[in-house]
Amino acid sequence: MAIKKLDITTYPGNIINNAFVPTLTTRHSLNPSTTAALWETPVATPADVDAAVSAARAAFPPWSATSFAERAALLRAFAAAIEAQIPQLARLLTLEQGKPLALAEAECAKAVDWLRAYAGMEVRDEVAREWDGEKRVWRTWTPLGVVVGIVPWNWPVMLACGKIGPALITGNTFIMKPSPYTPYSDLKLGELAMSIFPPGVVQVLSGSDVLGPWLTEHADVDKVSFTGSVATGKLVMASCAKTLKRVTLELGGNDPAIICEDVDIAAIVPKLATMAFLNSGQICMLVKRFYVHESIYDDFRDALVEWTRENVRTGDGFEEGVMVGPVQNAMQFEKVKDLYADIAAQSLTPALAGGVVEAEKGYFITPAIIDNPPDDARVVVEEAFGPVVPLLKWSGEDEVVARANSGKAGLGASVWSKDVERGERLARRLQAGSVWVNSHFDVAADVPYGGHKWSGLGVEGGLEGLKGFMNQTSLWVFGE
Repeated sequence: MAIKKLDITTYPGNIINNAFVPTLTTRHSLNPSTTAALWETPVATPADVDAAVSAARAAFPPWSATSFAERAALLRAFAAAIEAQIPQLARLLTLEQGKPLALAEAECAKAVDWLRAYAGMEVRDEVAREWDGEKRVWRTWTPLGVVVGIVPWNWPVMLACGKIGPALITGNTFIMKPSPYTPYSDLKLGELAMSIFPPGVVQVLSGSDVLGPWLTEHADVDKVSFTGSVATGKLVMASCAKTLKRVTLELGGNDPAIICEDVDIAAIVPKLATMAFLNSGQICMLVKRFYVHESIYDDFRDALVEWTRENVRTGDGFEEGVMVGPVQNAMQFEKVKDLYADIAAQSLTPALAGGVVEAEKGYFITPAIIDNPPDDARVVVEEAFGPVVPLLKWSGEDEVVARANSGKAGLGASVWSKDVERGERLARRLQAGSVWVNSHFDVAADVPYGGHKWSGLGVEGGLEGLKGFMNQTSLWVFGE
């Protein structure tokens, strides 16, 4: 089917039942590089929510009865439509989110890859028990119904597709709520979906902060998949409890990286610096704390500082060679500025002094590396969600594992060592949903990811993640 080229300057309404539905009230977000206003977008009302949920409920029986092969074919067509629009979507993503254009292109491409991967993943019945030749218990799965996906502002295209794919391939209908800070890309995904899926199967509602509670409390919504902060995740969970709807939460992290004394410093520093400052530090699964063995601490610190100073350039996402774009919004900008002020107030030692770029109109902050602060410093215990990381010394394995596991976060962690057996042994002791040895922030659609402790509830990705969008039944079959 022919897909027209997206016009990224027009947003005629929310996507409800395969139609644009305008709203009396509109709002706009800002370009975080310039603070200039972007385009007007719809502000959904309770009536819009009811209309979208009703359309999704009506579309659910025929969509869930559609064969896996047919659903997979449409999901692949959706992936192809996004792929054909990557230049427009990536430009839009940089305008609204601020990330460098190359990273925006990579995000869109990864979203396409994930949709195609989900199109090949089928949840099949399993035999749970069999005996006497005529008795069998099947484990079967059926779709839940209407799913709401609440998408954050840091990774809006990839995380949107990471919810759309599992919901649709398992036979559910889907309503997406973008972040008010980054509504544009997700509305355009909905516009592409209009030309591919039946009415009511994929819908997008944009609005203000009150839209989330309207959706999470709605009696005819069966599941909420939320990615965002711990604080908001608690509110979502409490809201979903009112109607006992299913919920998956992928929340914030404070990922430690344990650097052993045998590493090749020059070889690992480029990846570690990238995994600390990518997207201006605004990714839940980036390295947030470096624990460096005391015998190599000074050499590692100096190498990390030198590489960052020479290679991590801050600026507008459309400028060549920029790695660190702006912090995405004024609220987060003020939070990161407050953390930098606390670092100064506590007289912590910067190995690399970052700070606000005062000459710029946008929300620009240059990276900071803090030299061996105390374990109870805010820069250690809090997730900065900005371009600042602490370096801390360690000497004993038990000690560093305990420090890495401290706190309520448990999203990701990594261990770096030439001794892979040692690295894996340490990694198995870390309390996190994803743990890497000699890498960090590797994710794949067919591998489950989620958080321990306050970093989440349930998993996304893999067959386990797909089953989170389904009800399980134990089907007992006896012969006569």
